[in-house]
Amino acid sequence: MKQGFVFPGQGSQFPGMGKAHYDNSAFAKKLFEQANEVLGFRISDIMFNGTEEDLKQTNVTQPAVFLHSVIAYRTIENASPDMVAGHSLGEFSALVANGTLSFDDAILLVSVRARAMQKACDVTPSTMAAVLNLADDKVEAICKEVTAETGEVVVPANYNCPGQLVISGTKQGIDIACERMKAAGAKRALVLPVGGAFHSPLMAPAREELQAAIEATKFHSPTCAVYQNVVAKAVMDKDEIKQNLIDQLTGAVRWTQSVEAMIADGASRFVEAGPGKVLQGLILKINKTVEAESVS
Repeated sequence: MKQGFVFPGQGSQFPGMGKAHYDNSAFAKKLFEQANEVLGFRISDIMFNGTEEDLKQTNVTQPAVFLHSVIAYRTIENASPDMVAGHSLGEFSALVANGTLSFDDAILLVSVRARAMQKACDVTPSTMAAVLNLADDKVEAICKEVTAETGEVVVPANYNCPGQLVISGTKQGIDIACERMKAAGAKRALVLPVGGAFHSPLMAPAREELQAAIEATKFHSPTCAVYQNVVAKAVMDKDEIKQNLIDQLTGAVRWTQSVEAMIADGASRFVEAGPGKVLQGLILKINKTVEAESVS
């Protein structure tokens, strides 16, 4: 039985996250303090005492979810993944789990990524929307149509599970696309409460900043394959991993395809490490025959 360890992205955060780890584990406390030092602000205080609004800010959310995920992973006794994957931001947690990145380097990269994405969000009013129960090819076709006809940016961003695809783009483009998705038979096309158009060409301004930070960071040879969002297949090469991390900012998260690839390569048990159980639910929607559990 092969085990895949998976790590969540933005959206899994909640007030009070990680406090039990901080209070009950000297090791967790040390990682929290390390993160506070690297980030230059006390993220632990915001995680434990902040409101939902406080935690929604991209520059807080991303390091918070990353930190919680790595700590949750390290509480698992004898964790020995045969393969790892992360949803969007979760890819950084996955790369700590398979030894590609050190904890300090990864949280620094997450911080750079979050700040750069926040800046890109401020440039263009943009958003994302979840489209339910419409075939992927239909969603893709409508995105192309809207872009061609209006000049607005609208692209598929997150292939979460069959029947759940998130689109990303300018506010106007997303509004037009949502109306067309519903007319085409989507059960729902719902604008999400996010700060911007993640995983779309509108994140291009953030790409340069992240690329420079990634190029300046030491990547190690992984202990097991990471199934990366933009290619949805096993990757072991350090340089390839770097490039895929950079491409992920403006490219789609192919989660459904990544999980299918992991199963095709022998994974029959999945463990989600981090806040919430979002990925556990998605995995079971992708394939009901595998085992999936979560450790927060």
